[in-house]
Amino acid sequence: MANGQRPRQVILKTEDEIDRMRPAGQMVGETLNELFEMVKPGRKLSELDRYVLEKFGRLDVIPTFLGYQGFPHTICASVNDEIVHGFATDRVLEEGDILSIDLGATIDGWVGDSARTEGVGTISPEARRLLDVTSESLAAGISAARVGVRKGDIGAAIQEVIESAGYGVVRGYVGHGVGRDMHEPPSMPNYGRHGSGMTMRRGMVVALEPMATIGDPATAVLDDGWTVVTADGSLSAHFEHTVVLRPDGPAEILTQA
Repeated sequence: MANGQRPRQVILKTEDEIDRMRPAGQMVGETLNELFEMVKPGRKLSELDRYVLEKFGRLDVIPTFLGYQGFPHTICASVNDEIVHGFATDRVLEEGDILSIDLGATIDGWVGDSARTEGVGTISPEARRLLDVTSESLAAGISAARVGVRKGDIGAAIQEVIESAGYGVVRGYVGHGVGRDMHEPPSMPNYGRHGSGMTMRRGMVVALEPMATIGDPATAVLDDGWTVVTADGSLSAHFEHTVVLRPDGPAEILTQA
């Protein structure tokens, strides 16, 4: 789930605390895999939401999104021109749609947060390229994210991949720190200038989550007060991982199944 709030003080994690975050991250990664195995033409978004609610209930896992500032679902399910925070309604998926699922899990007070976008059935070459580029931009951000770099270096790495492909970078919704709260400082924009911003420190755990659009990256919010769409109706993709910054290499992914 993206966050546009102003950052507060960064909360650094110990190695023990990072270890305690692993179960939530692994639960999110595993469950996203299961959800996308279910995705097919004719599937209702509400069926995906119900699957998570029932699974988490059996395992005593807290669905982080449910009730967050009034959000009414366990997953964010965003289709086609919906960028983020889409509702898991009875909408039926159709051949050629692209679907973003954003999922959070809380285990023993620690949060994991991840998202990805995949096609429903056979999708257009244009949509396939958007998904590939957005996924590549997340990989570039993770590769750039390490202790000692500047925050702007990470955002620039993401931005360069997206914009070099001719796509737009959504600027109003950004990544964020993760820990006992889903949204902690620092904010992590998907754009930036090399050498600018705060220096990234040991113990930082952040969610990097690029959102790219085929058309203009300007956004609008639907009447439900949550669902963010592209203002021009163009396709959008969203990928996210919760990662730990390391001093001796790229960030470690906590939300990989």
